[in-house]
Amino acid sequence: MKKNWQIKLGVFLMIFSGVFFAATLLIPLSDLPAKTKVIGSTVSLILMEIVFWSGGLLVGKELFARYKKQLNPVNWFKKNQSDSVKNE
Repeated sequence: MKKNWQIKLGVFLMIFSGVFFAATLLIPLSDLPAKTKVIGSTVSLILMEIVFWSGGLLVGKELFARYKKQLNPVNWFKKNQSDSVKNE
């Protein structure tokens, strides 16, 4: 039972880190002074990494590797090996 909430919290934190990523991209578009934009973007980027890796620690090594692979944009449009075997 203890592992179940850890995995759920870990997955939530990994997904929630996307909020900080979006903020990193949106802060430079705001009407804030340049110094504030740099500081805000940097803090947002650091928080994104901390939240993502904290979630990774909670879900464990195997599950983290699987989610990390799915979150990598390079792998989004690749066919799985199992898909190509089914088509043959």
